[in-house]
Amino acid sequence: MNKSDKALQLFNQGCNCAQSVCLAFSEEMGLDKEIALKISCGFGGGMRQGEVCGVVTGAIMILGLKGGQHGADDKKSKELIYQYVKEFNQRFINLNKTIICKELLGYDTSTEDGFKQAHEKGLFKNVCPKLIKDAVSILEEIL
Repeated sequence: MNKSDKALQLFNQGCNCAQSVCLAFSEEMGLDKEIALKISCGFGGGMRQGEVCGVVTGAIMILGLKGGQHGADDKKSKELIYQYVKEFNQRFINLNKTIICKELLGYDTSTEDGFKQAHEKGLFKNVCPKLIKDAVSILEEIL
């Protein structure tokens, strides 16, 4: 199963957007699946505040695992990751116009009413899977 299909399967099984992206790459990155599930849990739905989309934060976690700092003084790796993050974000914005969850969905899901409307309009089933696919595709190209 490719990573995009794996991420979508995880999402359909109940993982949030950040978990879906993070877990799709966790094995390859040597990250225990249970730890990946836990560490990415709070990032879904733009940290449940409608802010930076969970697929973006999940991808950034994986970028950090790929080449993040090996110590506090490892400035070279830190700068490299910032370049990868900038590239990821720009490519995601090129495809979707923004990295902000409430702008991607058109509703502020941090509110009860906004969450309800997004759910009723099927946005989590119709919009989020495309965003997951986009994030996985970009991430695969960068890695």
